[in-house]
Order: sequence, then C-alpha cells, then structure tokens
Amino acid sequence: MNPKEIVLQALKSSDQPLKTQDIVEKTGLDKKEVEKAIKDLKNEGLIESPKRCYYQAK
Repeated sequence: MNPKEIVLQALKSSDQPLKTQDIVEKTGLDKKEVEKAIKDLKNEGLIESPKRCYYQAK
C-alpha cells in the first residue's frame, strides 16, 4: 500500500478526527509523507477537515 492508502485507512478506522501527529503515530510513516498524503487526499475530496489541523475521512 502507498502512503495515501495507509493514511486513508487510518482515518477511516478512527471514530473521531485525527491530527497529523496522531496519524504519524498510528501508521508509523514519516511526518512529511503523511502531510503530502493528507494534501493529496484533501485535493481528491476523500478527506475533510472539520476543524483546523484535524482530518477525517468523508
């Protein structure tokens, strides 16, 4: 799985929005990889940000 898929799975498996650092801890990926995946997923419309710096799957 690529980093985008891993981040999306982590967000889908969570019942509440996660911060970037929470995703890093949950996935074991590098912070820069997670930030890039979040940016790409957000542009594709697969995730949303209910409040600043928190992300959740749509």
